[in-house]
Amino acid sequence: MKRTILLHPDPRLKKVCAPVTDLTDELRLLGDDMLTTMYEAPGVGLAAPQVGVLSRLIVLDCVKEEGEAPRPMIMFNPEVIASSDDLNTYEEGCLSIPEQFADVTRPAEVDVRWIDRNGKEVTDTFTKLWATCVQHEIDHLDGKLFIDYLKPLRRQMITRKMVKLKRELARG
Repeated sequence: MKRTILLHPDPRLKKVCAPVTDLTDELRLLGDDMLTTMYEAPGVGLAAPQVGVLSRLIVLDCVKEEGEAPRPMIMFNPEVIASSDDLNTYEEGCLSIPEQFADVTRPAEVDVRWIDRNGKEVTDTFTKLWATCVQHEIDHLDGKLFIDYLKPLRRQMITRKMVKLKRELARG
């Protein structure tokens, strides 16, 4: 089922999410719904607070090559356990901040540990777009948006555009 994506500014996007302590069927279903929502948006990642759920859950699939098999990932309680000194800069966007993009510099490679949908602990290394995406989504779980990396003036400009967009959408 497709979920509604919250738009910035929304106080729920700035909250630190609670760890998942009990992996329920309801949470697994939420992960499936989030993948559906992300693919339809379309995007490469989505965090639970973006659909109004303040739990430590993210989904991602950074496969973009035509004809390449999708690689959907559902991660409960993801955490970066190691990151490279090497940095990468990617132009980031966010489904909660549509049509707005900015360069953000992050570690080029990260090791992430999480619980998969079967309750199994997994650790993997992410590079390139995958590394940027997983860090971006984990930031959401800590109440941080990609625009928080920008200079105040640029961040305020984007926030004003989003307030205007939300007003226009509310008018229908």
